[in-house]
Amino acid sequence: MPEADLQAALAAWGLEDCPVTLIAARENTVFRVETPSGPRVLRLHRKGYRSREELTSELDWMAELSRQGVHVPKPLSTLAGDRCVEVVGQLVDMLTFLDGRPLMASGQWHPEADPVRVAGQIGQALAQLHHLSDRWRLPAGFTRPSWDAAGLIGDTPLWDRFWENPSLTPAQAKLFRTFRDRAAHDLAVLGPDLDYGLIHADAVPENVMLSGDEVFLIDFDDGGFGFRLFDLATSANRLGRHDASGQASLSFLQGYLKARPLDLAALPLFRALRAMTYVGWVITRLHEPGAAARSTRFITEAEAHALAYLDQHQGLAP
Repeated sequence: MPEADLQAALAAWGLEDCPVTLIAARENTVFRVETPSGPRVLRLHRKGYRSREELTSELDWMAELSRQGVHVPKPLSTLAGDRCVEVVGQLVDMLTFLDGRPLMASGQWHPEADPVRVAGQIGQALAQLHHLSDRWRLPAGFTRPSWDAAGLIGDTPLWDRFWENPSLTPAQAKLFRTFRDRAAHDLAVLGPDLDYGLIHADAVPENVMLSGDEVFLIDFDDGGFGFRLFDLATSANRLGRHDASGQASLSFLQGYLKARPLDLAALPLFRALRAMTYVGWVITRLHEPGAAARSTRFITEAEAHALAYLDQHQGLAP
């Protein structure tokens, strides 16, 4: 965003001419803003990914979680009382600044963190998020994406048609279609009994901040409605990738169950479904540097989960 437009965004909060420092320039562009009352975070959202209504809903949700004591960034309203504004076609919002350190950066655990212990804390935080979200009366017009059966394996999934990733071999493509058919059947059978509601959908180590003995969840970009097991699968898969011993994933699940009961019988299905979403997500990014290697890794992980799940259900009627 040009400097003039950045200043126009800051002006909505009465903070024009405050010094800014770029924090991240990935899916969204994020700045640290030095204000007279302390640092804040300005987020410039990627164009076309979320509507203003969706972003306002995200911020309303975060505000409620913060009010209820969940450690998440708190939205800050503009001088006009809005939580989200549009500046030159780009949606912008502002959050409180969390004075902490990321649990993981560039694929490496923070050197002072105990991944197994912190994983248990993440599980407890996610359980609290689910519990409080269920108690919240959604405001009128609340809208977020749905990680339901259609969003995961329908004809137009939220993160693209994973079974059509051009990097797949014919055998892999056949396997992924077979898994998709099996998953569609199993979700139809299990769906009515599964815990469903608002989920973070991206509580991975990169989106966890450490501050003393506390953990903060950040980046609600993909949060919406979904199966709670999908939320657990997201964290468990990523923890497992970086801790081959499985202790971090186990600690995460135990931490969750200590705070909130949940039947984990169908977790293998959702771990496979979650792995598939990344195979779809990378399709439109294959032109980016390093994307081919990521696609290969995503496919390998999804293939392992799919084979394990299908092997578990071998001989059962689809």
